[in-house]
Amino acid sequence: MSMTIGLAGKPNAGKSTFFKAATLADVEIANYPFTTINANHGITYVRAECPCGEKEKTCGKCVDGVRLVPIDIIDVAGLVPDACKGRGLGNTFLDELRQAQAIIHVVDASGGTDSEGNPVEIGEHDPLEDVTFLNREITMWLYGILERSWFKLSRKIQAEGLKIELVLAEQLAGAGINESHVNAALIETGLARVDHVKWSEEDMVRLCDTMREISKPLLIAANKADVAPRDNLDKLEELDRIVVPTSAAAELALKSATKSGAIKYTPGNGSFEIVAQELTTAQKKGLEAIKKVLEHLGGSGVQECINRAVFELLDLIVVYPVEDEGKWTDKNDNMLPDAYLMKKGSTCHDLAYQIHTDIGDRFLYAVDARTRLRLGEKHELKNGDVIKIVSTAK
Repeated sequence: MSMTIGLAGKPNAGKSTFFKAATLADVEIANYPFTTINANHGITYVRAECPCGEKEKTCGKCVDGVRLVPIDIIDVAGLVPDACKGRGLGNTFLDELRQAQAIIHVVDASGGTDSEGNPVEIGEHDPLEDVTFLNREITMWLYGILERSWFKLSRKIQAEGLKIELVLAEQLAGAGINESHVNAALIETGLARVDHVKWSEEDMVRLCDTMREISKPLLIAANKADVAPRDNLDKLEELDRIVVPTSAAAELALKSATKSGAIKYTPGNGSFEIVAQELTTAQKKGLEAIKKVLEHLGGSGVQECINRAVFELLDLIVVYPVEDEGKWTDKNDNMLPDAYLMKKGSTCHDLAYQIHTDIGDRFLYAVDARTRLRLGEKHELKNGDVIKIVSTAK
């Protein structure tokens, strides 16, 4: 399935460092606001346990039993308070977030940058203010889209007897909101559909805030956690959402050292192995400092953010389709050639359609490659399933 995670936050919080660490893309990183002017698009990976460990030979597509499943990631420019009104780089970059199914909010947990992203003393700024402001900006961005034509729309809904959730979804489609998001928000807020013409501005903002939470689930990367005051981390971790202590700078250094051949490191691990025969004094000192960060945080946190966004916020699973249920291969004898991300609760028939429309249309049954049992179209898939689809499609 098409999957995009968005990186958001104020300028200079470490988003571009996080993005580069997650993708190794060549992006500009600097210690001043608005380093990112145009949104950066790249490919990152979700970490999953590869089933090939259950067979006598490995698939060749994993590293030490770790399968990395590609997803899209987008790093938008830093947002400042009142961006929804055009301040800073304005709505352009809020609009970029429409592509994201979930958001990783990169927060400067150290408190070393003010609300505009300017450097200040460590601990001087309260990171909780950054969390509040970002949520508010996205909510007011949605409200702005809706408010511009609400008078006309509300009268039309009333005069023509239209479904309010359908009209609102059409109006907000460009923000990535669909009818199910609107319907769920209407139920949660308790706003009466028949009284929509009487909704106040407060009602509309509350509805948009709920639609934001439903359509753009968010977790917090408490970045620069290695230098953050303990009190700042404690306050963030008390929030009613996923918070991951993170050091994007440490992850980027690990990825760069791995690329150069100095170390062996699998994203998400809490340690690394030095494999280079000779290292300079500076390299040894740098790796020792990173080792201490990993020990302190239990890892860099970058991979954990990506995995938890996909598996917890979006409730996805990984499924491996094969053509030979005995060898777990495709027709070219490639073992476990593909790994698909699917919504938890998806069925064998859903998997058939994800592989190809014709295969879904002509689906007969599926086979669990582990048990060799035949499965019906409504059989619910589990994380890590290896599945053969049988179809009349050529």
